[in-house]
Amino acid sequence: MSTGEEPTVEERPQSVTAIDQDYTKKLMVFGGRASMDLAQKISRHLGVALGDVTLKTFSNGEVYCRYEESIRGADVFLVQSTAANDAAGMTPNDALVELLAMIDAAQGASAHRIIAVMPWYGYARQDKKSAPREPITARLVAQCLESVGVDRILTMDLHAGQVQGFFHVPLDHMTAMPMLTQWFTDQHFDSDLVIVSPDAGRVKTARNFARKVGTHWAVMEKERPAQQVAEIGYIVGDVKDKTAVLVDDMIDTAGTLCAAARTVLDEGAKRVIACATHGVFSGPAYERLGYENSGIEKIVVTDTMPQRPGAPDNITVISASQTLADSIRRIFTDDSVSEIFAGENQLF
Repeated sequence: MSTGEEPTVEERPQSVTAIDQDYTKKLMVFGGRASMDLAQKISRHLGVALGDVTLKTFSNGEVYCRYEESIRGADVFLVQSTAANDAAGMTPNDALVELLAMIDAAQGASAHRIIAVMPWYGYARQDKKSAPREPITARLVAQCLESVGVDRILTMDLHAGQVQGFFHVPLDHMTAMPMLTQWFTDQHFDSDLVIVSPDAGRVKTARNFARKVGTHWAVMEKERPAQQVAEIGYIVGDVKDKTAVLVDDMIDTAGTLCAAARTVLDEGAKRVIACATHGVFSGPAYERLGYENSGIEKIVVTDTMPQRPGAPDNITVISASQTLADSIRRIFTDDSVSEIFAGENQLF
């Protein structure tokens, strides 16, 4: 017969065994062979040892991966741009398959979270169908990454904003703008700067860049009659007797950049400097970009992807490792990544 009184704590049934809740998250950083040098720089900024992983390519071309230490319960950050690395014998496709293998191995080894750090997102330019019967390969890469179990993507200066929409998992987008604008601010040029967008698609980037540096901007009219072929028409804005700074997200074969440099010099620019986040520099890029051929005094890029040997003397590489490390630290501690860039990390 109930007395209407609540049972004391001691009288309540103990149906659940108490579990020790003292749990400390663990951060681990691993590098793929396409970005091992960058991964080492990031790990030094974070104050952690770079993780031990065996990566190799068999004689038949197949990629192999094995973690040489326990990653159970850890937040695992895999640094791998899906780019070529001549020193490691890697093609962009090798880098992509290796990253997929690393994600799958981490999934099977019971990692808590798997974050792919892709400073350069390969295939980003194939973001839409420009002709019938073409694939949207940027979406295919996203589907591959998600299918093997990636929990989050960290990337920098995507070529097209819609690539973010190809993912169902969170994607953190960073920008190299603060470090690039700071480089120009520190140079103290003896002539006025004008920031030049190579085409209409990068107008917002050029405008933001000019605002950070504290100068004016201009835009070029460009046509692309075929893939990796560009024709510059005219410039909207004043470049006469100024230092023209050509700003883009990437430099590949350098056809667009060299055509833009010739145009601004023809319009009376005093000199030309170029900057971009990603220095792809494929095909004839090095030959084209030498000062004697291009008229470009200096080309500033970041180390989001490794450079092949033989670069001309006018190419300067600055490191994005500090920005990447700051973003990784904030993801690990569940803080805001966009605060690093004051909310200006969406440049589209």
